[in-house]
Amino acid sequence: MVVETEKRKIVPAVIVEGKYDKIRLDAVFDAVILVTDGFRIYRRPDTMKLIRYYAETTGIVILTDADAAGFQIRGYIKGAVPNGKIYHVYIPGIHGKERRKRIPSAEGLLGVEGMENETLLAAFERAGVFAEQPDLLPHDITPALLYQYGLNGTPDAVDHRKMLLEALDLPNHLSVNALCEVLGTMTAAAEFDAFLDRVLARKE
Repeated sequence: MVVETEKRKIVPAVIVEGKYDKIRLDAVFDAVILVTDGFRIYRRPDTMKLIRYYAETTGIVILTDADAAGFQIRGYIKGAVPNGKIYHVYIPGIHGKERRKRIPSAEGLLGVEGMENETLLAAFERAGVFAEQPDLLPHDITPALLYQYGLNGTPDAVDHRKMLLEALDLPNHLSVNALCEVLGTMTAAAEFDAFLDRVLARKE
């Protein structure tokens, strides 16, 4: 029998290498999780721009595999984020193979997706991620709210979103859900009118 456990809330955005790492963490943590797609992060300035934004606002957690490639990606992100708060979370080098894979990785180590809940929680605890949790905004910015303001699901929504993203100096191709996550670090639904007025007034 599978016992459901409450997810642990994390304020900083978590950076992982792949989609299966994200799926794994989604089962344990309530957090914004960004995926580098391995070494593709080198060619994705928009993703790095978003990572830098989170570093300077909520902070970021860098969580990569315990192999050489993981440490290389970790070093690249660290070097590309000059400002903000970075938590370095390290998983142990455990030999093994994830169930979905036919053969082990090149170094024969389990990746983030292969870690047990207790191992992940202990790694985040060691890094001090749970020690400093600032007051949270309600995170009630939703696609439905954006629809009310012509930012989602309306004929001019793409243009309106692009204008807002440019005013916030965020990547133009941010998805609606990702935009909701970012806006949730800036404002709340009850203050959204005033927030838009302030942001767009700066652009004029």
